[in-house]
Amino acid sequence: MSERVLAGAEPFGADGGPEGVLLVHGFTGSPASLRPFAAHYAALGLSVRLPRLPGHGTSPADLARRTWPEWVAEVDRALDELRARCARVVVVGQSFGAALAVHLAAGRPGDVHGLALLSPYLYDPRLLALPLLRHVRRAARGVGDDVARPGVTELAYPEIPVPALLQVAAFLRIARADLPRVRTPALVFRPGADHVIPRSNPRRVFRALGSARKELIDCPRSYHVISLDHDAEMVRDRVLQLFAPLPGEPRTPGRG
Repeated sequence: MSERVLAGAEPFGADGGPEGVLLVHGFTGSPASLRPFAAHYAALGLSVRLPRLPGHGTSPADLARRTWPEWVAEVDRALDELRARCARVVVVGQSFGAALAVHLAAGRPGDVHGLALLSPYLYDPRLLALPLLRHVRRAARGVGDDVARPGVTELAYPEIPVPALLQVAAFLRIARADLPRVRTPALVFRPGADHVIPRSNPRRVFRALGSARKELIDCPRSYHVISLDHDAEMVRDRVLQLFAPLPGEPRTPGRG
């Protein structure tokens, strides 16, 4: 039996022109965190997919039953949909969604033409304590809504099931190994302050990426959830630059 999806946490899709954007939200969050980006790109005529990762936007109990291959399968499916109609696809991943985006870019280099990583989450020494924590606690305190801009929410859970954290830890090991295999042009966005993940993540991800064309961009007025914060409009517009063709590459036909 499927669980009820919270109002505002629904996935988003729009069929537009031959350029597409796949947006991937973070762990315990929901599509609400990237919906403003998705709606903006759709209004520009791009094809857009913003999937809801299984176990997210419903309940912590639902998340506790999920595994990382389910999350990978969901973003793979969304990319398949875009590639069926788009000549070029840019993938935008926020926090843990950035780890999923890295995995896509490493495993499907011909299908991902640009990569935008917002507050990427791939390194966390705190996860080393999970084997002990799983025996003493069933859930950890939630970490959602780390946003400097008032009055916005990503519809994150108030608590994090420990079994789900174990899935995160297992997948992050895979995603870290993927970083040097990425060749896709990439933008890495670093918040001015982050109260959710270790602050070193964006720079470590940037350094490890195998992309020849990459840039580390500061978002000084933002916290962890950059897409809902004060620098969101700048980030949203910079993502579009990833559609620029590489030297010697033909330009994609105009947006529909």
